[in-house]
This record gives sequence, C-alpha cells and structure tokens, in this order.
Amino acid sequence: MSVDFFNHQLSNGTKLYFMPSGKFKTVNIALFLHQDLHPDLAALGALVPSVLEKGCRLYPDYLTLQRRLENLFGAELSTDILKSGERQILSFMLETAHGRYLDDNGTIFRDAMFVLGSVVGDPLVDGNAFRKDYVEQEKNQLVKDIRGLLNEKAAYALERCLSLMCANERFGVYKLGRVEDYRDIETAELYRFYQKIIAENPLDLYVIGDLDEKLVVETAEAIFPGERSQKTIELTPTQIDQPVDEVKFIREELAVNQAKLIIGFRTYTGFQDPMQCALLVYSGILGGFPHSKLFMKVREEAGLAYYVHTRLERHKGLMVISAGINAKDYTQAREIIEKQLADTAAGKISDVELNNTKQGLINQLLSRLDSPQHLISNHLEGLVGGRQWPVEELIAGIQKVDREDIMTVAKRVKQDTVYLLQSREGGDGENDR
Repeated sequence: MSVDFFNHQLSNGTKLYFMPSGKFKTVNIALFLHQDLHPDLAALGALVPSVLEKGCRLYPDYLTLQRRLENLFGAELSTDILKSGERQILSFMLETAHGRYLDDNGTIFRDAMFVLGSVVGDPLVDGNAFRKDYVEQEKNQLVKDIRGLLNEKAAYALERCLSLMCANERFGVYKLGRVEDYRDIETAELYRFYQKIIAENPLDLYVIGDLDEKLVVETAEAIFPGERSQKTIELTPTQIDQPVDEVKFIREELAVNQAKLIIGFRTYTGFQDPMQCALLVYSGILGGFPHSKLFMKVREEAGLAYYVHTRLERHKGLMVISAGINAKDYTQAREIIEKQLADTAAGKISDVELNNTKQGLINQLLSRLDSPQHLISNHLEGLVGGRQWPVEELIAGIQKVDREDIMTVAKRVKQDTVYLLQSREGGDGENDR
C-alpha cells in the first residue's frame, strides 16, 4: 500500500518528487508554483497560468501547442489555480502516454517534459511584456469566471461565508482575486510579476510513472526553469488560532429559489496536529456520508434539507456545514443541526455511525491510490501543511479513533459564522444548484 516519492533538489532550487510506479499506463507530470495568498496579488497570480497556456515562444498560439500535444499521442496539458490554506498555488499538469506501450525508449517522456518546460520557462513575450491580446482575453475570461460564481449558488454561498468569516485573514481572499483588480493589470507588470515569482518562490515538480529515476532527474535538470534565486523565499505559515469573540450572523438576499445555510467553525486543529484523524472521523459522523447525523436527522427524518453535509479545510483548521433549505425552515433546521453537534460532542455516537464512518473514510483513502492526480495532490497537501500523512498512517489512525477522541476534538470546535442566503421575495424551491 505504501506510496513513496523520491525527493531531489535540482540545481536551480526546484524540488523534484518522483514516484516510480508501473500501476498506471500514463506518465503524469505536475508543476506547482507557490505564493502567499494576498488580496493585491491574487489576480496577478490567477492570470499567469491561463496566459502561459495560450502559447509560448516555440508554440506561439493555442492551436500550435495543442497540435504538438496531439503528436505526443494525445498528451493533455491543463492549468489551474489552487487555494491551500493561505497559499495560492499556480498549477500546471501534463499527462501523456507511457512509452513502454509504444516501443519508446523515453523519448515521449522527454518531449512531454520539454513542452511543459517551454510553456513555463520560455513564454511568448513582446519585448518585456506578455502579448497584449492574450492577456486581455484571459483577463476578460477570469472576470467572467468570478462573476459566474453567482450562477452556482451553493458554491457562491460557501465562498461568501468563508470570505466574511475570514475577512481580516489572508484565507478570506478568493483564489482568483477581485474583479476590479483585473482592470488595471498591464502586460509588462504581469510579466515582471511572473519573472519574480518563478525566480524566487517555491517550485515543486512531480513525476509519476514507470520510469528510470536517473532519466527523470537528468531530464528535469536539463529542461526546467534555468536561472532562479539561490535562496527560495519562505512563505508565511497559515494562521489557525484566530479567536472567536462572538458568533456572527449574516443574512443576504439574492434571486434564489432555494435558501443556502452555511455555518462556519474553527476547529483549532492544524494539519500537523496528531488529532487530525479524530477530526476526520468527527466531521464524517456529522455530515460526511449518507448515514451521517445531519443527513439522517435534517434531511431524511425532518425533511428540511435538499442536501446537507460537512467539509473540512484542514490547512486552515476550519469546518463548514452546508445545507440547502427553505428559508421558512431556517430556525427548525438550525435547531436540529445544533442538536447533532451537541450529541456528537457528548459522545452520543452509535457503533454503526462510528464504524460506518471509519470504513467510509478508509474507502475514500484507498480509492485515491488509484489516481496519480490524487497521489500528487495528497503529497502536495503535506508539503503545504508541513507534515506528510501517508495513506497507511491515516488508515491506522482512523481505526484507532474512539468516542473519547471525538469528544476531545469536538470540544475544540467553535462556531464562528452563520450565513443564510435567501430569496429577495422569500420564496423557496428545489431548482437551485
């Protein structure tokens, strides 16, 4: 079951993590560029990957780049912006066929690495600036993406609650930044910003595939971004100790059919905390599965919710309960939710709830071993959190959790913010997402 990455530091300071595995028929390559989540930098950071993906010097437009990827037996390149704790992470991922199925001696892997290295390390520029039309196109698209969050009411309500709950913390910054910031971003400014972070900020390269370690290291040394600072900057740790003076209640109105109730909690249990496994089980018993307390009591028995579940942000030490309800049922739904929180904290947990939750969590963990993307994501979470949680360690820890552990971690949890998004007219229905 053990899945281990071999660690190397390239000569330019880039960290290389390689997992030799014959389990997958593809080779997966991922590059992550980290920066502190900051309100004045989030839009710049979000814009960079999408502009780079438009084209580079060797493949100067999207179509040319896609044709090159297609020639690599249908390789796929994707970019994304991740928010992990109080970090914004620029993500570049490339998946390609494994050469052993094509009588290849490593050429496909080297060519795929070269394409990714070209996109990241040899961008298309006009003088000392990114190409203006590419920047403008991507600025417009990201603004649409931010505004489009309003069309996904459940996602909007969750993001809105967290931004209000953490309004004076870096975590309150949306991963794509603010709409108004895109208006003033200039092409030269964006290029200078990228040059600075690619030279100074933490950069992690992942490779998973049935490859020779020497080949992987030598290829990475030859291709990935050349000149970087001799000393990588240290990012600011995520803060998890924000006190709760009083519970905030915020009610907002939009044109929605179904009210969204979001309750935010501070768990005061960080990613490195040995009580992490107990926190996972606690959250799972409350709202992680169809057998969980909230689902059974609020939705199935009382019929007050279209959906209800919990979600953890383990790096920030937050837990959120999300529910889709009729606004008129808010008080009753809230009372039942509070009762389940109190019962769980008091150890009123049946053997069925405890055992089914443990098995559900273990099944989720085991399923992640079948996905190279999940393997990379799990290890990256450990880098951000300052502590790796191997799957076998998490499983062993989950199996050992008892009611006393759950009660202990529950006593740490403090309710911080209650957010209700409802219709301007007070109407409700079942059609909202």
